[in-house]
Amino acid sequence: MRNKPNLFSSSFYLCLSGVHVVQKMYGCEWDDETQKVTGYRQHGYDGEDWLIWSTESNTWIAPKQQAVLTTNKWNNDRGWLESNKNYLNQICPEWVKKYVDYGRSSLMRTVRPSVSLLQKSSSSPISCFATGFYPNRAEMFWRKDGEEIHDGVEKGEIVPNNDGTFQMSVHIDLSSVPTGDWNKYECVFQLSGDKEDVTHRLEKTRILTNECTYLYKCIYL
Repeated sequence: MRNKPNLFSSSFYLCLSGVHVVQKMYGCEWDDETQKVTGYRQHGYDGEDWLIWSTESNTWIAPKQQAVLTTNKWNNDRGWLESNKNYLNQICPEWVKKYVDYGRSSLMRTVRPSVSLLQKSSSSPISCFATGFYPNRAEMFWRKDGEEIHDGVEKGEIVPNNDGTFQMSVHIDLSSVPTGDWNKYECVFQLSGDKEDVTHRLEKTRILTNECTYLYKCIYL
């Protein structure tokens, strides 16, 4: 707002006392498929929209009556309007495209996860845990006989690892299911950009658990 302090402040002459919050947001969006560019710039005052730039008409709009005075003055400055339009519709998208190109190798990469089956105790739910995947656009679920199931299933959120990859888990309660039927279940992980699913069939020997089995041997002398 350095170039227009007098215009912006003129709409706040009724609110000079107390503490108030002025917000400013501007930028652009670029659709790499349609090549459509959308620029935006707006100002807020105490959490409410105050001044909004219209990309269609290249004019400022006042959602609040108190801001009409400012929009009238700003809309009369055609040079500044054209400069603003050029920045949001030309310069900003060019920078977005450059940054996308620079980061494409990183942004577009896919890293498959390491998947494990975990269980705290024999009475606890079984967790399918995936870690080390990228990007964070992923789905994980349980299937029985090839069909996705929801009963007894609890999904966890996708959370970041400290190396920039992600992890997630999905839990299933099979306490009422005989262990002989466990092989009907499988955990499925799907990663955006990867056509091949990662599947883990539920086998008791593949489950990592905190429980330990102790073997005691008595020796009589």
